[in-house]
Amino acid sequence: MGIMSFIKGGVAELAIARPDSAKDYWVYKHPDQTIPMKAQLTVDSDEVALFFKDGKFVGSFSAGRHTLDASNIPFLGQLIDKFTGGNVFICEVFFVTTREMPSIKFGTSIGDIQDPQTQLRVRLMVYGEFSAKVIDPTKFVIGLVGQRATDNDSFLGWFKSQVQKTMKDGVAELIVKQNWPLMKVTSGAYTEEIEASTLTNVRKNIEPYGVEIMRFGDFSITMDQNDKERLDKLVDRIAYVSGMGNAPGGMAAFQQLAQAEMMMGAAEGMKNGGGGGALDGAGLGMGFAMAGQMANTMGQARAPGPAAAPVAESKDQIMAMLKQLGELKTAGVLTDAEFEAKKKDLLAKI
Repeated sequence: MGIMSFIKGGVAELAIARPDSAKDYWVYKHPDQTIPMKAQLTVDSDEVALFFKDGKFVGSFSAGRHTLDASNIPFLGQLIDKFTGGNVFICEVFFVTTREMPSIKFGTSIGDIQDPQTQLRVRLMVYGEFSAKVIDPTKFVIGLVGQRATDNDSFLGWFKSQVQKTMKDGVAELIVKQNWPLMKVTSGAYTEEIEASTLTNVRKNIEPYGVEIMRFGDFSITMDQNDKERLDKLVDRIAYVSGMGNAPGGMAAFQQLAQAEMMMGAAEGMKNGGGGGALDGAGLGMGFAMAGQMANTMGQARAPGPAAAPVAESKDQIMAMLKQLGELKTAGVLTDAEFEAKKKDLLAKI
């Protein structure tokens, strides 16, 4: 048994190859830096074996079976350890996969971007998958060592972080520069342009490490569901007002409706949250600030033309506003003084 173990151990030392368990790795580093003379090196058809000494590239082997003999392969002479009588090479051997590696999934936040159509700030996400391949194995291994990512898992984590960082910066910059409405961005209207630009930027940042992104798949940009609902509502209102043109009373009535809805939304939120005192003041400020923003947005959405004469509110509209003010007061959003002041303003218009 002892003799058999010795023989098996000797055979293992003489066979240098990537194990089956590591066939799908981008890079596999041979665990032993001591390699005997005449060892048999096996390199698969989709990889290359690189030899390094003291962090410097010495030589490589392409696909095939090779006998490591310094008398036939000159660069191996640089790896001989003289203290062992010239029978051992001291080196690091990396097996690098050169085929295209598909279906690498990614996902990252692009950050908050202001929608040019509604002026709302919306958080976007980009996700999907990409394929890549090593185009310069030597540069690839040198870059890995520089990043201290000499094993497959460390490399893949570092690599995906580089791709996602480039996406985060590049996609946001492109959307802002092109002034694209975010509803159209997330619907896929500009996916082709965003994908092409992102591919160019990623390649520029990754290729110095000997890797090239080949293509993206299922490239998607999404937003949070709450942001989508807010954006949907404002976009619908803008479209509605734009369609009214200069219809008498249309713009004024719609703006009043929008303002009342926003103030009531703030009131309801404060009521449900049980806030009081300073919080009531904050809710009031938020409600009127939102109303003001909505009014400005509606004004900007109108088609250019001669300014329409202001339309006086009808008695029914004023009574509706009085009712809404009463509800705001009951909800605790308006103080008695604020309610009386606004009530006086509205009654003066009757």
